[in-house]
Amino acid sequence: MTQADSDKTFGPSAVLTPANVITLVRLLLSPLVFWAIIAKGSGWLLFAGWVAITASDSLDGWLARKQGTTRSGAFLDPLADKVLALGGLWAVVIAEWTQSGANAPKVTYWFIPVLLITLREALISGFRSFWARRGLAVQASNIAKAKTFLQFSSVSLVVWPWTNPYPWMATVCLWLAVAVAWVSAAQYIHAGSRATSMGEGAR
Repeated sequence: MTQADSDKTFGPSAVLTPANVITLVRLLLSPLVFWAIIAKGSGWLLFAGWVAITASDSLDGWLARKQGTTRSGAFLDPLADKVLALGGLWAVVIAEWTQSGANAPKVTYWFIPVLLITLREALISGFRSFWARRGLAVQASNIAKAKTFLQFSSVSLVVWPWTNPYPWMATVCLWLAVAVAWVSAAQYIHAGSRATSMGEGAR
């Protein structure tokens, strides 16, 4: 154990850490935010809530690095990101279909890019399960983190009253998120296949 490791507050097996509590709160509040997007479309309170809940992802990551990363956090944090990103995007799609008021999302045809992102997540989750059964863990790349940021930002541009009247901004951001998502998927598959080949070659 290094000096840096001994300075950590929590060990890998800890569960109820401040970072995990923030992640759990983010998960629990997600349905409320999704409902607000579907019901309200955009608004200052909704925008503030969305920014707060998505920004908490950086806070729990910082706490985990400072106090010690845990196995439970490694599972919960990406799960919360996926729930929040996909839930927020699908909430906008539902609002696009059901709302017609002044605050309704002005975006159109978000179903297609959101479906492409959902298929990407399902595909990579399948590959991760396959690699996990072989004892392999493929770490998230920086481009995958950029994908999550772009997905969060797409929803932000819809619910923000200043940018909601200019739907092209959110739509450009969303299609950029689609492109980055599939580039990162190709990276995952390449890295996983390479690790699998090396593992089988070493047997």
